[in-house]
Amino acid sequence: MTSSLPPLSEPSAQLKASLAQIRHFDGLPPEVQDAIAAAARPRHFEAGQVIYLEGEPAEFVYILERGWVKATRMSRDGREQAMLFLQPVDIFGDIAVFTGTTYPGTVTALEAVDAWIVPSATLMALVKQHPALAEAVIHKLGERVLHYIELVEDLSLRSVEARLANTLLQHAEDMDGRLVVPRRAWTTFDEMAVRLGTVRDVLGRALKTLEAEGLLRVEKQEILLLDAKGLAERGNL
Repeated sequence: MTSSLPPLSEPSAQLKASLAQIRHFDGLPPEVQDAIAAAARPRHFEAGQVIYLEGEPAEFVYILERGWVKATRMSRDGREQAMLFLQPVDIFGDIAVFTGTTYPGTVTALEAVDAWIVPSATLMALVKQHPALAEAVIHKLGERVLHYIELVEDLSLRSVEARLANTLLQHAEDMDGRLVVPRRAWTTFDEMAVRLGTVRDVLGRALKTLEAEGLLRVEKQEILLLDAKGLAERGNL
């Protein structure tokens, strides 16, 4: 899915600044940052564009500079299950590269996305040369494993209402004393259902249940959280 691009003339200061915003990569020595930046190439994807498909060879690691992406897997009956929703600045495609497998899921741009691509072979060579980078990769992959453990726990042990309550709390923002979850252009009920591992009708009932309990209010551009403590308690059920 990725076309060849002309080389950059010099390491990108923008990319090095982005690396400094990624947990575990923020302390990389300057020479490692320079090496990654020198190998990276910029890519742009429009909203809805597939960045790579599940099962494709893992040719690149991606550093997300702008925009949101989602990683999903498709069941045999055509049902989509979200694996990750990522916002800047973060890395994706790394699991496949460092395990020597194909990409485990399909990644799609949810809005206009700018990213940097680093060839897999180049990054693997850098990991062998720089222990600090290897350590950063290990920590990042460890966090991703914990994320998937939590995902399995959520899908198997928690109700849709509990998963919804936890997700809303994780993405809530304080806006002038109001705790809200902004609804982006792509945050449709269908997309929210994929994120929670359910379907639109079930999600709609869950929202109505929490709204009836006085825990939230669904508005056109946002979801207003009325009782954060109550939602937290609901999230444990």
